[in-house]
Amino acid sequence: MTDDRLVLSIYSRPECHLCDEMVEALKKWQQRFNFKIEIIDIDKDSRLTARFAARIPLLTMADTEICEYHLDEFALLDFLENKG
Repeated sequence: MTDDRLVLSIYSRPECHLCDEMVEALKKWQQRFNFKIEIIDIDKDSRLTARFAARIPLLTMADTEICEYHLDEFALLDFLENKG
């Protein structure tokens, strides 16, 4: 059985309170839209650290950036309702 849910990725790092807040804010939308949350630790890859260090948390789906720093619920809803 495959899991066909959308995967929303959060570029994050340990001890990032904004990252934790974004994850918690996203959880309230999971039941309605049935997506998975993937946490990507940018500190585990120097290329990701160089690219995203000043932009975390960054919420994406595949190559589409949805929002950064704080969960923008309007942007999230627009994205999810239109599936990108």
